[in-house]
Amino acid sequence: MILCGGVQRVLWGNTSTKNPAYSDIRYVAELIGPYTVNTMPLKTLNAFCDHGTVAVTVENDLDEARDQLKQLAELGIDLDQITGDLLDAGVKSFADDFEKLLKAIAKERQRLSSRNQPAAAPQGSKVSEPQA
Repeated sequence: MILCGGVQRVLWGNTSTKNPAYSDIRYVAELIGPYTVNTMPLKTLNAFCDHGTVAVTVENDLDEARDQLKQLAELGIDLDQITGDLLDAGVKSFADDFEKLLKAIAKERQRLSSRNQPAAAPQGSKVSEPQA
């Protein structure tokens, strides 16, 4: 069997810091790793260029992270259910926005095509051939 394709990359989307109590590069500095892509606003990128450090950080404190996940389960918090719900909501949001985009394109296409149609002759009038 021949397998094709490249490495699937983790995408960290819009990692700007919303809470002013946190570092302005918190979610960038802590999510650096191989095969990752980070989409951040220009302000965050400039802040990272100013006072961030490029280093693999996504693998830091993995034992602590595993312990915290275990504690969530012990408290009855179902992380699989939560992430499934978030995934469903995210996909629905993208699909809804895509439908809105398609409707807007169709509406604009209709508006533009109706502008380019010749005016209809009034009922009962004769349309003559253009003169050469």
